[in-house]
Formats: sequence, C-alpha cells, structure tokens
Amino acid sequence: MQDSLSKQQQALIPISAFTAVGDLPQLAIALNQGLDQGLTVNEIKAVLVQSYTYAGFPRSLNALSAFMQILEKRKAKGIEDIEGRDSQALPQNYQAIIQGSENQTQLVGQPVKGPLFEFAPEIDEYLKAHLFGDIFSRDVLDWQGREIATVSMLAALHGTETQLKAHVQMSLNIGISIQQLQEIQQVLSKDVSGETGQKLTQILSHLPEKKSF
Repeated sequence: MQDSLSKQQQALIPISAFTAVGDLPQLAIALNQGLDQGLTVNEIKAVLVQSYTYAGFPRSLNALSAFMQILEKRKAKGIEDIEGRDSQALPQNYQAIIQGSENQTQLVGQPVKGPLFEFAPEIDEYLKAHLFGDIFSRDVLDWQGREIATVSMLAALHGTETQLKAHVQMSLNIGISIQQLQEIQQVLSKDVSGETGQKLTQILSHLPEKKSF
C-alpha cells in the first residue's frame, strides 16, 4: 500500500468535485491541471462519465462538453495530450447483475440488502447491475481511482453524508489508507472549498479504530 496519493490521484479530486456541483469555470482549471499532472484523456473521461451516477446526466454531459473544448484548445496550442488505453471489452458471458453483486460485496465487505432495497427493488438492481457492474467493471480506472472520485463527488454535493460515509468505508476496504483519505480532505479544502473538506473531516473523525467489515 502506498503511503500517499500519486499526483494523478490528487488531480482526480477537484475534477470530480467541480463536475459534481457543475462549476464549469473551476472544472476547466482542474481539467488542465489534471492533464498537466499526467492523467490521460481516457482516465478523465471515465471520471466524467461516472459522475452521472452521483450528480446526474446534465452535470456529466456538461463536463464532457467542457473537456472536449479544452482538448481542442490545447491541441491548437500544440499540446499533445496522452489518450491512454481504451477500456477492455467486457467478457461475452458478462452478466451485469451477477458481476455487479460480486463487485459491490467486495467493495462493501458483505452482501448489501435491507428494507430500502425491499421497498424499491429497482434501485437495488440499478446499483448492482449498472453502477457496480457496468461502471466498476471497466478497467481504465482502478477501483481506488473510482473511489477517490466518488468520495470527492459526494463531499462536494449537499445532503449526501450517508453515502459519503459508506464510500469512505469502501475506500478503506479496498486499501485506501486513512492517511490518503486525509490527503483527499486536504486537497478538497485547499482546491475546492473549506466546507467540502470539512464534511469529509467530520466523517474521518468518527471512524472506529477497527473496520466494521
């Protein structure tokens, strides 16, 4: 386990947060910085696509449009950004609900069930099949990168403390350290807003000494 976030992982944080809240001027700055810090075009696109599952299609589409414009401007200046590898095709026998259930169980540390999902089984299916299946099975970003992005998005959004707490625990379950989560908090406070960083600080301050899963 590495002790600190890489420059590329740090660059994911403001990109994710500004995408989630729809702050396109600040996102433009973050996107340029991310490219300069070594994120590939496809890695950034993966984050912007993933954002729709937390912030909705409008924010995701607007961010992708802004990214296209930035790439065109950089190309006009003679900057050759690295495209990066494409996502590998999913196996022919891939079944989203089965793979998503396995991915979700691994991330959470136990099978996910409860009254909410009995009340609205469709949302359980969508979470398992699409978010944890179709998206988390794509390999342009590893799970740690996706969780760094998710924590950053949820910290920036309002009314998402329950989900943020859950994804902090998922991050710990897949090997992101408390120190690295504290780094995410520091980047959020410095580059996004103090309020955003404070939301994550409060959750980190209440973590049990041992993981619950």
